[in-house]
Amino acid sequence: MPHKPYVIDQMISAKSIAAKIEDLATKIEVDFAGTDKLVVVGLLRGSFVFIADLVRELELPVEVDFLEASSYGDAMESSREVRIFKDLRGTIENRDVLIVEDIIDTGHTLAHVADFLKSKNPARLKSIALLDKPARREVDYKPDYIGFEIPDEFVVGYGIDFAQRNRNLPYIGKVRFTED
Repeated sequence: MPHKPYVIDQMISAKSIAAKIEDLATKIEVDFAGTDKLVVVGLLRGSFVFIADLVRELELPVEVDFLEASSYGDAMESSREVRIFKDLRGTIENRDVLIVEDIIDTGHTLAHVADFLKSKNPARLKSIALLDKPARREVDYKPDYIGFEIPDEFVVGYGIDFAQRNRNLPYIGKVRFTED
């Protein structure tokens, strides 16, 4: 099903994202200093670009795993029903874990995933979101690390999609619908 025509206005540049990731990596290194290995769990699919850049900045021993969860599908709004499509490959019991999310909106997905992973008994569990939309929060969940707080706009780029498009943009942009 085709969508209405739209344009993308840049909100956060690739340079700003890179600088923020360096800063976040430094904070994570301090918090997880002395870890034998940090299991970095990326939430697919939106976090794949963020997780790749983040782990390259971390001067810690890391293992990368992925979990796929969604409350969106192809819609622009959360359905609030979180489904896990792909579980972790490895074990996180007694391990240090960092959940990596592209954007926290209502909070349902990240809160659900955090509870799901807590049930696997990690030693420590923290979360990071590149983008935070606090105006849309419906559950009491705040990531331990936040890249950028943004207004309630529909955004794409840097791994974040609109109906599986625009993930390849090197920046974060706001979607603005146009007339035909």
